[in-house]
Amino acid sequence: MKQVNHKYQTSDYMEWDTMLSLIRKLYKDSNYRMSLLVGCGSFFGLRISDILTLTWEMLLNDNKFVINEKKTNKRRIIKINSDFQQHIRKCHDALNITNDAEKCFISQKKMVYSTQRINVLFKEIKKRYNLKIEHFSTHTMRKTFGRKVFESAGENANMALMRLSELFNHSNVSITKIYLGLREQELLETYDLLDF
Repeated sequence: MKQVNHKYQTSDYMEWDTMLSLIRKLYKDSNYRMSLLVGCGSFFGLRISDILTLTWEMLLNDNKFVINEKKTNKRRIIKINSDFQQHIRKCHDALNITNDAEKCFISQKKMVYSTQRINVLFKEIKKRYNLKIEHFSTHTMRKTFGRKVFESAGENANMALMRLSELFNHSNVSITKIYLGLREQELLETYDLLDF
């Protein structure tokens, strides 16, 4: 029997300021759709399969939108940060969008991007912008969202973890901690307790 060697790989999160800087650089370089994609992933915390269903009218007609998650079939209401919504409008206008019912993330061939294609583009973006992140993929933004919410919670970190667990549809907070890389971080901090 041939044994297959599976390499454990997971996406990493991006520091919030690094992510914001990337959004701005992509926009400045006229890569409006990727600028918007990184922003939507980081501000909404959705899976890529759900991000790819977004239309311009969903993002611009109100300060929130409703989505049925593909993976879980659960209904979620997403609130749009007002500053980020201004960025959405700038991308919309820069792309000269005339049909707001159109999906946001389509290629030049007018086809919705595949997750695989976006991951290829992300590898190019990682290289071009010299991003200091080991595993940069479509899942990076969802983790970036989670880490930002957790880190901004301060004394309410446990409440944030419970809310994130519910948003991410995890069965418990321990899974959310592992997902965000917090469990490993906590375990590694154990070594810092030692004196020499």
